[in-house]
Amino acid sequence: MYIHELKDWPQFHWKQDRLAEPLASVRHQQGRLVGHMEALGFDLRQEAVLRTLTSDVLKSSEIEGEKLDAEQVRSSIARRLGMDIGALKPADRNVEGIVEMMLDATRHFSEPLTAERLSAWHASLFPTGRSGMTKIRVGARRDDSTGPMQVVSGPIGKEHVHFEAPTATRLDAEMRTFLDWFNAEPEIDPVLKAGLAHLWFVTIHPFDDGNGRMARAIADMALARSENSAQRFYSMSAQIRQERQSYYEILETTQKGTMDITPWMEWFLGCLGRAIDGAQTTLSAVLAKARFWESISAIAINERQRAVLNRLLDGLEGKLTSSKYAKLAKCSQDTAQRDIQYLVEHGILFRNPEGGRSTSYSIPKDESAA
Repeated sequence: MYIHELKDWPQFHWKQDRLAEPLASVRHQQGRLVGHMEALGFDLRQEAVLRTLTSDVLKSSEIEGEKLDAEQVRSSIARRLGMDIGALKPADRNVEGIVEMMLDATRHFSEPLTAERLSAWHASLFPTGRSGMTKIRVGARRDDSTGPMQVVSGPIGKEHVHFEAPTATRLDAEMRTFLDWFNAEPEIDPVLKAGLAHLWFVTIHPFDDGNGRMARAIADMALARSENSAQRFYSMSAQIRQERQSYYEILETTQKGTMDITPWMEWFLGCLGRAIDGAQTTLSAVLAKARFWESISAIAINERQRAVLNRLLDGLEGKLTSSKYAKLAKCSQDTAQRDIQYLVEHGILFRNPEGGRSTSYSIPKDESAA
């Protein structure tokens, strides 16, 4: 029996005494992080938001086994934030769709969550009308025409059913109850509301696909409400990706348990705390980038060089070669060689040990280290 089949569904409850300490700790972490970020200038805060949202989009998709192009995601977010990050890589429809959903959830966190808004999110996730090779109902709730909605693993013939969602005939009533609760003034701490919203939505599982990503977007929306800020400096999805196995295990255990969801809430608060701790890595990278540019401020740098150096500082995939430089800067090979030589002569780049056709370049560690 699943929790949505229990007679007291959806009357969730938990042991407040077990959550009081971890909740207070997370609230303290939130306050400290926001305080640190507010002490930065606008440009550095924007850079931190860009890094956080890029990680959020990438990792939320990875949890579902989908790998997106990081440069496309970063470009799509930067364009929407109005940030100049140099050459913007065109993003395909799948990337644009999930970016639109995540930004709508966090930038417009104070607006009501409606059935129409959720349908728009779902349509943005599946612009081709398909999930992989399978045609799905896009922007509309599932109808169970191909059988009950189940979360299944294992080979054909030996499938293991982890969860079976409420029948499609219940969805209208279930979603009305959920949305009324989500949009009402919180009777519980907004952070606890984020954890409950995540569990509740993914248990209803109202769409053919994308329910996990939408549940995490809803949780992010609730967390933005808890901070009254659209600026995101930590990524729950990135932390859940690191803890994916325990995430699925606690979900399955909770969905097969009772209406006492204390263990889920404890896990959610712990995961959130670790996500906020992880934001220090983002903050360190942003500050290191700022220090780098400050350290070379006396050296004349052209726009091509600035764009490529920023790509290196942001974690360019693979090694920087003269041909890759030419591609990134949209210039000739000769111009790329001259630009690189200038940077090497001024100690901004150095040649890696490999020579010949494998010649590549990096920023000295002491220049880019956090």
